[in-house]
Amino acid sequence: MQMGSIKRPFLVLGLLIGLITGADCQRPPKGIEWWLTNSDGSTLFERQPAGLAFAGAPDEKATINVDPSQTFQPMDGFGYTLTGGSAMLIQRMDAKARAALLRELFATDGKNIGVSYLRISLGASDLDDRVFSYDDLPDGQTDPQLTRFSLDPDRTYLIPLLKQIVRINPAIKILGSPWSPPTWMKTNGASKGGSLKPDDYDTYAQYFVKYIQGMKKEGIRIDAITIQNEPLHPGNNPSMLMLPEQQAAFIKKSLGPAFRKARIYTKIVLYDHNADRPDYPISILNDPEARQYVDGSAFHLYTGPIEALTQVHDAHPAKNLYFTEQWIGAPGNLKEDLAWHVKTLMIGAPRNWSRTVLEWNLAADPKQNPHTEGGCDRCLGAVTIDGNAVTRNPGYYNVAIASKFVRPGSVRIGSNLPEKLPNVAYKTPNGTVVLLVFNEDASRQTFSIGYKGRQAPATLPGRSVGTYIWAN
Repeated sequence: MQMGSIKRPFLVLGLLIGLITGADCQRPPKGIEWWLTNSDGSTLFERQPAGLAFAGAPDEKATINVDPSQTFQPMDGFGYTLTGGSAMLIQRMDAKARAALLRELFATDGKNIGVSYLRISLGASDLDDRVFSYDDLPDGQTDPQLTRFSLDPDRTYLIPLLKQIVRINPAIKILGSPWSPPTWMKTNGASKGGSLKPDDYDTYAQYFVKYIQGMKKEGIRIDAITIQNEPLHPGNNPSMLMLPEQQAAFIKKSLGPAFRKARIYTKIVLYDHNADRPDYPISILNDPEARQYVDGSAFHLYTGPIEALTQVHDAHPAKNLYFTEQWIGAPGNLKEDLAWHVKTLMIGAPRNWSRTVLEWNLAADPKQNPHTEGGCDRCLGAVTIDGNAVTRNPGYYNVAIASKFVRPGSVRIGSNLPEKLPNVAYKTPNGTVVLLVFNEDASRQTFSIGYKGRQAPATLPGRSVGTYIWAN
């Protein structure tokens, strides 16, 4: 057999694997390709025509040395919360406009941004048009066998939209988070506040099982679940208070055993709240009975420092970390929103061991609708949808700068932190290195990118972001 006939099937196989996994099959660039995002809006995630080249050591004082010999956590992806309201707005678009937007968001070719991770609500979030669960009953009734469980509330918008997204990127990872169980399982019988009745722990565990199995029948794989969105914030609608000792008991007595018995391999992720309480997930992970069922912990950053994630990692280095939510308030301010989110989250969260960075939320209309009564009325979507018209907001660009090139399976690698040049670097599955750099100075900065003994001079305008890509 000639060598050419041996190579051809492997080439075809490689292309098929790339299509199945959603990987970008582009060859690594020659030299350094880079994309610029300016906080003044003059350049918004645009590839720059003049690439950079590695040469001898330049005279610039600041050098970002990228060290591929230092490896940290693998990345699962970057993306958004696809709320029920987001799904409603997108699904109501004309088919052609909707298809174009979904391809822009979830494909990786051309200028498409390659979102690779979504968080969805298990039942309603506060950015649905109404409160619901998958087993709502008249007051005074209960359903401990879950005979009336149904995913029907999501069949109009969310499930059809997810199916379209999965066709574009079959490898996309989806995290499900509940804002509240059915009200008949709660101590106060209401969608807002209250706690899970201990007598309903087993029933609620089966609720998760039925959800995951039901979504699987729809062709939608739920990669992970968190147990309760913001368990220390019972003032939203819907919401529920779940103290750490309650969450630990639910995991070890009910949810973990139920998943094991049903052969559910969806990851169980703790907490899903602010970084000011690292003691919450640590206390649960300290319990060996609960820990055996847990993949890791999830965080938001409305209070607390991003560095708290490293505290949780250091306490339990075998467990994963995820950053799952951060809002932008309407009407948005690109200069401030880009600066804070890129430095603190897109760079800061991975440098503190997070495998994901997700923004809240994907879409809203021009008046920040829909939302529940008492839900967030100022949450600016990454995109604003007005009929078929799409406006790209700061959250869109915050994610795009990383999601397009830092594909799932990329591994964070070492890089130093020169003054006013926060950055993070990755080695990707397709043989490239990606470096994100934010110039937090108001004026232009010239610096060098150092890699394997080579140096490349680079310049970034003030308060701007550079995404640099080169062959490993």
